[in-house]
Amino acid sequence: MTPVELSRTVLHAVRRAVDEGELAVAVLPERVVVAPPGPGGCGDYATSVALQLARPAGQPAPALAELLRTRLLRTDGISDVVVTGPGFLNISLDGDADGRLVRDILRAGPRYGHSDTLAGQTVDLHAAHDARAVVLMDAVARVLRSQGARPRLTCAGPPEDAWVRILGVPSDIPSDISAGTGTGTGTGTNAPLRPVPAPADPTPLGRDAARWALLHPAPHDRPHIGDSRSEQHLAQSETNPLFRVRYAHARTRALLRNAADLGFTPEPGPLTPEGDGPLTFDGDGPLTSEGDGPVTSDGDAQGLIQLLADHPRVLAATAAHRAPDRLARHLVAVADALAPLLPSVLPLGDEKPSAAHRARLALAEAAGTVLAGGLSLLGIDAPEHL
Repeated sequence: MTPVELSRTVLHAVRRAVDEGELAVAVLPERVVVAPPGPGGCGDYATSVALQLARPAGQPAPALAELLRTRLLRTDGISDVVVTGPGFLNISLDGDADGRLVRDILRAGPRYGHSDTLAGQTVDLHAAHDARAVVLMDAVARVLRSQGARPRLTCAGPPEDAWVRILGVPSDIPSDISAGTGTGTGTGTNAPLRPVPAPADPTPLGRDAARWALLHPAPHDRPHIGDSRSEQHLAQSETNPLFRVRYAHARTRALLRNAADLGFTPEPGPLTPEGDGPLTFDGDGPLTSEGDGPVTSDGDAQGLIQLLADHPRVLAATAAHRAPDRLARHLVAVADALAPLLPSVLPLGDEKPSAAHRARLALAEAAGTVLAGGLSLLGIDAPEHL
């Protein structure tokens, strides 16, 4: 069950309670936010929906949470629901939740996280006649389309030829100098997109590095272009976040090729061999589990899985706030969380591929899929070889 599916499940429980007379609320929420539990929480996800509905329902939040808890416990895929604090619902998914998430990602491919939440909505975007503003508008439009919206783009002047050829912005953006006269990052209908301009021409960096340099900083932050740190965007090193993201994706593709050569394919499942005890740390080497080579720790894997599960929410927030930097930072976090898993994917020496190897390969492929899909929405290539 993905976070989007869980959100719909909780909302369905609320609506059923209203329909059956257990809950009296005049206006139901359009969506329910679920997120990893905070301090004092437990389980896989938590939601504050009971706190939000308590006042309009005229009921104490803990009592309302208990009502919803009873309903959610009847739902397939949910193993436990615990009420904590003033009325937070902490939801645990059943044992194969991680495997189902990986399967969902692999089934959806690069479109994982796309939705029809904004279907039928036309969103007007207007950019200043500035390279960064136009690239930002293009990226926002891509993400809005992924959520079902129909963006309508205008610019204070026709895009420069170099912006089209090198930065990959659309050539057919209509000019409209009267549209959007305010300032800001553009969070309302027809609100102008006016990020802090790049201090120098970004086109010498090339399409991918230039777009990343313009989109990774928040719109109100100055991009590092034309200064001493400009060359970092082209560096093939860990100091370059774009390189880390694209390298992580390329590694997942290489692992799939190498696994095929060894005769095994990805299959979601437990990441450690059945029956093995706790993972142990062997000196300065990787965590090991006897008979199955080095493996990542449960904490590392769960951190990655949580980030993958959070991807639909990140896309929705990126669309809502017109902020591609949120997506860019999320991709860096996924790439960094993926790194500890990669050495454990393939068998070592005379080892035979096990179910755990297939599961780690599936998780790595899912992470690579999220990285590729996210880069595509930013208008950046995800190469198979790097």
